[in-house]
Amino acid sequence: MSAESTTLPGGRPAAPSAERPGQPAGGAAAVETLTIAKAINRALADELAADPKTLLMGEDIGSLGGVYRVTEGLKATYGADRVVDSPLAESGIIGTSIGLALRGYRPVTEIQFDGFVFPGFNQITTQLAKLRARTRGTATVPVTIRIPYGGGIGSIEHHSESPEALFAHTPGLRIITPSNAQDAYWMTRQGIQSQDPVIIFEPKRRYWLKGQVDLAADGHGGLGAFQAQVVRTGTDATIAAYGPLVPVALAAANAAAEDGRSIEVVDLRSLSPIDFDTLQASLEKTGRMVIAHEAPTFGGLGGEIAARLTERSFLHLEAPIIRVGGFHLPYPPSRVEEQYLPDLDRILDAVDRTFAY
Repeated sequence: MSAESTTLPGGRPAAPSAERPGQPAGGAAAVETLTIAKAINRALADELAADPKTLLMGEDIGSLGGVYRVTEGLKATYGADRVVDSPLAESGIIGTSIGLALRGYRPVTEIQFDGFVFPGFNQITTQLAKLRARTRGTATVPVTIRIPYGGGIGSIEHHSESPEALFAHTPGLRIITPSNAQDAYWMTRQGIQSQDPVIIFEPKRRYWLKGQVDLAADGHGGLGAFQAQVVRTGTDATIAAYGPLVPVALAAANAAAEDGRSIEVVDLRSLSPIDFDTLQASLEKTGRMVIAHEAPTFGGLGGEIAARLTERSFLHLEAPIIRVGGFHLPYPPSRVEEQYLPDLDRILDAVDRTFAY
């Protein structure tokens, strides 16, 4: 599936127009330096201001402001009826959100940690993902599910999972994952505005990564939430990554440049749909590709991407597409997680292997 245009299903623009409240008019000087967490907070606040039917729901998101304080201050501004502290029941959170969406609301739910989503997995994959198709488009369920995901935070079991492939395998869900503050702001707003259910995987170990965010009405630069982006140009090989590994991919490209290799880096941004057109163009330019993600390589999205691009661009390949990911085992204790997570050295080793052919 190719990336869609900046118009979302149902005819809503992918980015807010200048008439939407809660943001400066187009062209206004509105660039701020924000962490990823603060950018998401700002996006949620702007969507709450823009649409009275938008509401937030999740465990400890109100008075506490969430475990990572991503929703801090929103309950005080918008009230307990729009920023709702839910019971510890993920299936109930998702089920209630589906009902609210069918009644015309636009719920944005938070799953406190990645490993906590599985009690709601049935609701997401058998109900939320299928209702629009089941009703032949007469019913829409614009539910947004925010999931902090990934490792590298020194946490305990069930707090460092990367379950994105389980959801990407399910038709009817849109899945996005920002890697920087600019994307965190705009992709969150674009996701909430979609008429389809959207899962936003937020790289929790990057919550404190700072970056400039253009908050103007046209600050997204025409880039839709479901498009990939070339974040570094190169000619010799491509590294494709998403979410928490994009900074690692960029660091690997910088290191490779010291050896005289020009590495292009593509940030997938969207995991369903995947923007294969942008990936294909990069691969056909460089002839080599490494795909990196924290999730295990076995059954991971890297395998689907490699297979699809091999079908599309076989005659352009100078080497096999190589995957770098977590190992096929349960996420390990925090004291050894650095050996599990793909790092700069593992990505550079994969790059070296592509040049061995």
